[in-house]
This record gives sequence, structure tokens and C-alpha cells, in this order.
Amino acid sequence: QVQLVESGGGLVHAGGSLRLSCVASGFDFDMYAMSWYRRPPGKQRELVAAITNRNGAYTKYADFVKGRFTISRDATKKMVHLQMNNLELEETAVYYCSRGGWGVDGDFWGQGTQVTVSS
Repeated sequence: QVQLVESGGGLVHAGGSLRLSCVASGFDFDMYAMSWYRRPPGKQRELVAAITNRNGAYTKYADFVKGRFTISRDATKKMVHLQMNNLELEETAVYYCSRGGWGVDGDFWGQGTQVTVSS
């Protein structure tokens, strides 16, 4: 079955960096776009970044993370990463890896990893 397992969350000071990772299994990884979403406390889930399938030639980002976050994928390891730099307090959230998310909502989700940004 499809499984997405995130890791890399934690506590970081504002202005700091974290790198999230997601290991995918149970489906043909190369065939799917992949994405990262987040759900801040008390708010709705929002798309953070997405990357196209195969070699990930194209990426897109939410306006609020452009220039600070980078999404990438590793076909050999079936992993997706999200490098997050210059984190802001408001970016405290549970971050989710998702299959799909390019033009349409993701259809499978990981369990999420907590990111807490402190002052």
C-alpha cells in the first residue's frame, strides 16, 4: 500500500533552518508529482511546495515561502525533501508529504512532522 513517512521536524529558532524528508513506498514514485503541505494550529491545510514527476524538472512554491524553501526529489531513494531556511514564527505547523499536489490536491498523505519555530 502507499506509504509516505516524514521526518526532520523539530524545534528551531526564528531565522533558523530545517530539512524535512519523506520516504515513499508502495507506488511507482517516478510517475507522480510530489508535494509538501502544512497545517498551522487552528488553520486549514495549505500547499507549501510541489515538484513534478520523474526528474522533477519543475517546481512551484507558495508565495509565502518563495526564495526560502526548496523542494527536491531523489528517484533512487524514493525521497522528497523540503529545505526550509529563514523560518518565521508563523510557520509553526505540522508538515505533510503528499503524493500529487501539482494542479490537483494530493491523494495520499503521510502522518506529518511537527515544526515549531520559537522566538
